[in-house]
Amino acid sequence: HRIAKATNPVAGGAPPHPLDPALEMAREALVRIQRDISDYTCRIIKQERIRGELQPQEFMEAKIRNRKVQDGRVVQPLSVYLKFIAPDSVKGREVVWVEGRNNNKLRAHEGGSTGRFLPSVWLDPDGAMAMRGQLHPIYDIGIENLVLKLIERGERERKYPECEVKFIPGAKINGRLCTVLQVLHPVQRPHFEFHKAEIFIDDELKIPVRYAAYHWPARPGEPEPIIEAYTYLNVKLNVGLTDADFDWQNPSYNF
Repeated sequence: HRIAKATNPVAGGAPPHPLDPALEMAREALVRIQRDISDYTCRIIKQERIRGELQPQEFMEAKIRNRKVQDGRVVQPLSVYLKFIAPDSVKGREVVWVEGRNNNKLRAHEGGSTGRFLPSVWLDPDGAMAMRGQLHPIYDIGIENLVLKLIERGERERKYPECEVKFIPGAKINGRLCTVLQVLHPVQRPHFEFHKAEIFIDDELKIPVRYAAYHWPARPGEPEPIIEAYTYLNVKLNVGLTDADFDWQNPSYNF
């Protein structure tokens, strides 16, 4: 393990912070993603704690086309299609959203036993119905957004010294070798959002494929409660997704 610690306050940005190597890695990954990745397909496994209750894992097939900007203009909007495949309560749910189109609303239809009786609807991504059972809106989804959020959080937490960072090689996600970036806050403080976060970086693709954050255990020796976890499996990059993949009228979809 390569371990970094800080025990003294950071003043004026002068001394190094244990998060600095992680931030450097994240910025390099962001450059690669924005330069080299146009779109991808994958299976996403999501688990979130909502109002203190840990929700069951949800599995979805995803198509994502990254936002591309040229000369300050969006030439390819962030585009998302999701089809839920498990658990049974949401199986069959479909969601499609294209940044800036359809009045920026998402199109969705419910899954599960009642889904076949309900119509497809247009929803505000920030509205109560779209956010029901979600920690984050749909426009925060995707690997690029994950890296952006990690950079934002790291820069905020760089103000505080109580932090340990480890790089742990040899982990595997779905049989693929990964290096785990682990960030630990040993002491619970109001300004820390988590006790431990783990980011699994695919050694070949050089992108994060899992993020998991944990709260402090209620008592010493007890398991660390999951706050949120997102895993990207079977990632296939630059498959050539088109507008039809994000059209709710696509005949292969069930909207």
